[in-house]
Amino acid sequence: MFTFHGQSHQHPGCVNRRSFLIAGGIGWGALTLADLLRLESHAGIGSSSKSIINIHLDGGPPQMDTIDLKPNAPSEIRGEFQPIATVLPGFQVCELMPKLASIADRFAFIRSLVGSAGRHDGFQTQSGFHHNDMESVGGRPAVGCILNKLLSSPRDVAPTFVDLMQGRPLVRNSARPGFLGPAYKPFRPDISSMFQRPLEAGMQGELARLGANHSTSLSLNAELNADRLENRAALLSDLDRVCDDVDNSGMMDALDRFHQQAAQILTSGQFANALDLESVPAEELDRYTAPISPHARFTTAEDHRSMRKFLLARRLIEVGVRCVSVSFSDFDTHSDNFGRMKHMLPILDHGLHALITDLETRGMLDDVSVVVWGEFGRTPKINSKGGRDHWPRVGPALLAGGGLRVGQVIGATDRTAGAATQRPVTYKEVFATLYRNLGIDATRTTIVDPSGRPQYLLADHQPIAELV
Repeated sequence: MFTFHGQSHQHPGCVNRRSFLIAGGIGWGALTLADLLRLESHAGIGSSSKSIINIHLDGGPPQMDTIDLKPNAPSEIRGEFQPIATVLPGFQVCELMPKLASIADRFAFIRSLVGSAGRHDGFQTQSGFHHNDMESVGGRPAVGCILNKLLSSPRDVAPTFVDLMQGRPLVRNSARPGFLGPAYKPFRPDISSMFQRPLEAGMQGELARLGANHSTSLSLNAELNADRLENRAALLSDLDRVCDDVDNSGMMDALDRFHQQAAQILTSGQFANALDLESVPAEELDRYTAPISPHARFTTAEDHRSMRKFLLARRLIEVGVRCVSVSFSDFDTHSDNFGRMKHMLPILDHGLHALITDLETRGMLDDVSVVVWGEFGRTPKINSKGGRDHWPRVGPALLAGGGLRVGQVIGATDRTAGAATQRPVTYKEVFATLYRNLGIDATRTTIVDPSGRPQYLLADHQPIAELV
């Protein structure tokens, strides 16, 4: 059984909406399919199935130990790992990532990601903005929540945005709807029984303070079949008409659309089936299962089965989800950086190879944009505990799919991988690129904030020119 995190919605004098049915925070006021197709046509994209898989490397990945090695730097900078050649001439990656090296022509490697807010969560990799941007009216929304607003429909058999993140991104609600409000929250399946991610003591306390009443089941009551659900929906509609007479805010109409989509999702069963890995053939599970690491596993690190999250993401995209966020932990390597990378990087290497080659084999890669990044990079200098600390000045990112011009390396850093020296790229430029791949011009598209003012998705940031 899968559960979803969210808040209850009530309207004074009306039926408690959760007493009938809840399946997460889905938006309303969506563009029509015709509108969406027009947008995608304007952007030169001919399909309405474009989507995003957003992979957050929880804790902040070390740029100099992944895709920007500095073998000629002093020993206290370069560390233990050697670079290996990739299929891209002159480009090398860490020796722990040979599978990535073999398909480097399917990626664009950004070695100069700048502008990190330096915060230990995933909000910037979900929105492009600092946490305090528009904080007075609720803050900026995550990209998936914006897609809920723009693209979702009551007829959908799957939610527009699914958040599978664990660790810090979940505890700190990184994929939040901001000023759009709770109706545009992501669907959040509780995948803790499938993928264990032990939380630090402090994060355990943070999660506990969020409360225990934030999950609901993605299944119908055993006594409530589809016919009874339809009858209840009709009754609810009658009650809503009474409530509409005293409601001038539009909230009742919005909640009606919410319930229409929730009922569609639950009765179709496609979304729940996509989340059920027990029905997946063994050979497909094996493809996303990394070899068991011979190296010690840090207390907050994930295991060799964690790359099955990427399989879940692919399956969710196949049933119509437009944005899936996942996380892989734990890159917060303040101690024993190299021992921990010996456990983590081969798992990630396996998973990225599995995801990209699987999407390619299924003919999905041009429609699915994959981004891999973290909240910041790590310090060039190794500390006294053999670790690397937070380094917001520059970090790494990888992009694949989405019809991008991949097989290239963008940007460069100085001799210690501590500062961008060529072609700095911002988080917002990456998001402009992702929006463009979805058929959305982020510099011309607006959403209205609580004060009634239209806000551009990205007022002054264009897609990465080298990629589009």
